[in-house]
Amino acid sequence: MSLMHFTIQPRHCALRYRQGVLEQVLPAGRHRRVRAQRLVVLDLRERLIQVAPQEVLASDGVSVRVSAVVRWAVGDPVAFAEVAEDPAATVYLAAQVALRDALATLTADDVVGRGAALPTARISAATAEVARRVGVEVAEVVVKDVIVPVELRVAAAELATARRRGEAQLEAARAETAALRSLANGAKLLDAHPALARLRLVQSAPPGTRIVLGVPDVAALVVDD
Repeated sequence: MSLMHFTIQPRHCALRYRQGVLEQVLPAGRHRRVRAQRLVVLDLRERLIQVAPQEVLASDGVSVRVSAVVRWAVGDPVAFAEVAEDPAATVYLAAQVALRDALATLTADDVVGRGAALPTARISAATAEVARRVGVEVAEVVVKDVIVPVELRVAAAELATARRRGEAQLEAARAETAALRSLANGAKLLDAHPALARLRLVQSAPPGTRIVLGVPDVAALVVDD
């Protein structure tokens, strides 16, 4: 490669400074080298910031640990290089604050139960507003894990078990009621139709049973040993 030229890789850019003054923002490709230049090369590809679990006090006073991931990329190369010494740290702090502010309005049950319905759009918007000042474009903030105290998890499990047990008992009661209703309807039908009752008696007799007829409309079963 000629010493008079240099190449900027795809999805990168470079800020060309001369005598401490920004002269040009160079896109990816081959460029001519100039005297006394200083280049600041920036990676424009999307990156991730892992936000460590944060202790968030829910509106009902329960402490909940929440972790998140910020998807971001350089949006304004000049601002990214000149406004803040560590733009990623600024974005991290903005995500922390936005996460706490948004989740502090919810109860612990809301945080645990809402899952994907958590106010991630609100968190992302608040983070993006701060990040834009340091040249960063935030694509989204994803809430990863929600960790609740052990006592709350145990209570939730007990509540779920009690609900399932109640549903099972209710279903058993419904089945028993239906069976009793069926028996009552059958008894009424047999009372209204004596011949049907005798037929049912004969059908229910085990093998080897002798049927002894006495007075009209009365039948007796005698089981031979």
